[in-house]
Amino acid sequence: MNAPELRKHEKYDRLIARCQGLAPIPTAVAHPCDESSLSGAIDAAEAGIILPILIGPIAKIRAVAEKLKFDLGRYEIVDVPHSHAAAEKAVELVHLGKAELLMKGSLHTDELMAEVVRKDTGLRTERRISHVFIMDVPTYPKALFITDAAVNIFPTLDDKVDILKNAIELAQALEIKKPKVAILSAVETVTAKIPSTIDAAALCKMAERGQITGGVLDGPLAFDNAISREAAEIKHITSEVCGEADILLVPDLEAGNMLAKELIFLANADAAGIVLGARVPIILTSRADSVRTRMASCAIAALYAHARRAATVRVG
Repeated sequence: MNAPELRKHEKYDRLIARCQGLAPIPTAVAHPCDESSLSGAIDAAEAGIILPILIGPIAKIRAVAEKLKFDLGRYEIVDVPHSHAAAEKAVELVHLGKAELLMKGSLHTDELMAEVVRKDTGLRTERRISHVFIMDVPTYPKALFITDAAVNIFPTLDDKVDILKNAIELAQALEIKKPKVAILSAVETVTAKIPSTIDAAALCKMAERGQITGGVLDGPLAFDNAISREAAEIKHITSEVCGEADILLVPDLEAGNMLAKELIFLANADAAGIVLGARVPIILTSRADSVRTRMASCAIAALYAHARRAATVRVG
C-alpha cells in the first residue's frame, strides 16, 4: 500500500514546476550529515529551487557526498564542529541576510528550533510559530494543508489565530487566493462539552469582524464534512467550505499528527512540511520522506520566499 510506485505526485509536481524560471533561494542547511538530508538539499539545488549553504563538520559532509557521488564544488560549506553549532550558525546566516530559508539536516528538530526561538539571537517575530503539512492525497483533488501537527501541542484561541494566519498566508503564496478553512472538531455543532467547538465558533466570528482575513472560514466541522460535500448535505450543512477545504485547522497536535499519519499510511498520501511564523520559513524533512516530498517541501518554502520578496517590493 505504501510502495513508492503506488504514490502519486501530481500536486507536488505542479508546485515544483512553478519554481522553474525563478531564482534559487539562498538556504542555510543545518547539519546535512546523512544521506537523506544532504541528498534532499542537493536535489533541490540541482532543480534550481534553492542555493544551499551547507553547515556542519566538513569531513562528515564530504564523506556523505563521496558516498553519494555528489560534487560539492559549486556549494558553500561552513565548517562547524557539531550539530548544535550548525543550528546556531544557520540562524546567524539568516540574521546576516545571507539566507532566506532555513533547512533541517540530520539533527533533531528540537535542537534546531531551540536556536530559532531563543529570545536573544533567535528568529522569533510577533507571530506564533507553527507547522503546516501540505498533503498530496491521491483521493483529494487538491493539496490539503493540515495545521498544526508538529509544533503547538495544545494551542490556545490566540495561538490558533496565528496558526490560521500563517497557513492562510502560505496558501496565498501558493496562488490560492481565498483559501477555504475548515476548523475541525469531533462534531459540527457548538457545545461547551467540547472546547474546540467553542474555539471554532470564536474564530469564525473573528473572521467576520476582520480580525482574521484572507480566507473563508467555517467550523466547527467534523472531518467528513470538511472534505465531503455529500457528507455535509446528509447532515443538512450549507457551507462554502464543505467538500472544498484547502486548510484543516486541527484542535491540537495529537489530533493533527494522527490525521496526517492516517492519510500517509491508509490513503497513500505524502506530506511536505514547513514551519512559519519565524523570520524565514523553515523546511522540516524526515528521513522517511521520498525524494519528491523533500523537493516539494523546498519548493513550497521557496515559493513562499518569492511571495515575500514580491510583497516587499510592492510595499517599497
